[in-house]
Amino acid sequence: MRIGTGNAPTVETAATTTDGAARRPYLLLLALLLASCAAPDTQHQIVISTREQKLALLDRGNVMAIYPVSTSKFGLGDWRGSRFTPLGQLQIAEKLGGNAPPGAVFKDRRRTGEIIQANSPGRDPIVTRIFWLRGLEAQNANAFGRDIYIHGTPEEWKIGSPASYGCIRMRSSDIIQLYNIVGVGAAVTIVNAPLATAVPSLVTAHSMSAANPAPFVMR
Repeated sequence: MRIGTGNAPTVETAATTTDGAARRPYLLLLALLLASCAAPDTQHQIVISTREQKLALLDRGNVMAIYPVSTSKFGLGDWRGSRFTPLGQLQIAEKLGGNAPPGAVFKDRRRTGEIIQANSPGRDPIVTRIFWLRGLEAQNANAFGRDIYIHGTPEEWKIGSPASYGCIRMRSSDIIQLYNIVGVGAAVTIVNAPLATAVPSLVTAHSMSAANPAPFVMR
């Protein structure tokens, strides 16, 4: 039943408006829940060779790109309190820094507001983008708690040789490209062996075939 005259809202309209306003917080919570439950990225895989200081990006098993990186200058392992790069099977647990400008500085995974140019002397913070890694095996179970990341570095002149404190460092331009392709949940494999040992398609050159739609980038 409608009650009201002129332009005044009817009881039915007012009730509908009130119910809609009451539902908004629940709809927002539902949207956030659905976003947090997004399917993990099973299309892409990252393989890192500490021996060659290279990172391969795979798309459905085909090599999409290869980038130079820097792993720990202290060695390999996953002891608590250590500065080693862990080996084995891991995954991307969180992505941080989307839309941050190149060189944006992060402390405790939060932007400080500072921006540093590449190869600025005397500066070595985490910059640009962060992939926070979670270990999936006993040999790398401490990786998440040790804050092991794939991240940008201003010390780009050191890329290609061991230089980090346990993380995997990349050039800002490279990690932005990687960030825009790879999603949370993607598999990350870190090996102390040549890249071709862990990526058979590099040996067979299958990744270079015309059937592979992904561009092959060697840097």
